Amino acid sequence: MSVIEDRIGPKYRIGENSFTIEYMRRHDGNAMPQPHAHPFYELYYLLEGERVYSMNGQLLTASKGDLILINPHDIHTTSKGNTPGFERFLIGFSPTFATGMELGLCGLLPFDCSRLLHFPEADQPEMERMLWQMLQECKERRPHYEIAVRSLLAQVLINIHRVEENTRQSSPGPVHPMQDKISEIATYVNNHYRDPLTLEDAAARFYISPSYLSRMFSRFTGFRFSEYLRVVRVREAQRRLLSTQERVQLIAEKVGFEHTAHFNKTFKQVTGTTPLRYRKEQGVQS
Repeated sequence: MSVIEDRIGPKYRIGENSFTIEYMRRHDGNAMPQPHAHPFYELYYLLEGERVYSMNGQLLTASKGDLILINPHDIHTTSKGNTPGFERFLIGFSPTFATGMELGLCGLLPFDCSRLLHFPEADQPEMERMLWQMLQECKERRPHYEIAVRSLLAQVLINIHRVEENTRQSSPGPVHPMQDKISEIATYVNNHYRDPLTLEDAAARFYISPSYLSRMFSRFTGFRFSEYLRVVRVREAQRRLLSTQERVQLIAEKVGFEHTAHFNKTFKQVTGTTPLRYRKEQGVQS
């Protein structure tokens, strides 16, 4: 019996962060260790296997032919599905890269929300052909390869919208009896992050033992409950830092932190920078 070897990377880039593409095949189904967000779009296409995405209070189970669409600044993480191994493409691109050639892509971006899209079996070969071609263009770097990649990306985005219009496929159903319940709890956290929530409070509200909720929440979201609550609060703080002129102390209170010092520490743990520096780096005047 042959053993399928892992195949990881390399990640190819155009510019510093204008466009990236990476192919990966793993037999053990690793999980994303930390909550993750970025200022660019991301496309995660699954060639084989199964992955569970936690994103904006949703749990999305992706399988072969599924594409995860991620808008900028949406925090997400992945974990193993029932099938441990997987094979995927991961593409990241800036809005300016996608629209930099007057290709009329303004109507294709942004996605109305980060979500899962299923490609029907008949449409999968064409989608995968374009992904492999993008990877090959970046690998060979022949003259004008950047234009070729941008053109292929435009075709991918057009295909995404055509599949949406033609099929309107819903997300796959839960693969575990607790998945719907955990998704409901995650949604509750997203709606009540201002409150002093605890694992025990959530367990009592949803009639689940705290220990079982802790295990299931980590399994399906990739986060511990307290970690997920912190990430939701920081995500809302990021939005307020960019969209308002509110002081950091007021934002900390509005997103559920009693003490500004604790907010500053948590914000840096999640984002790698301080609230004031984040606001400054994003070009927002204090």
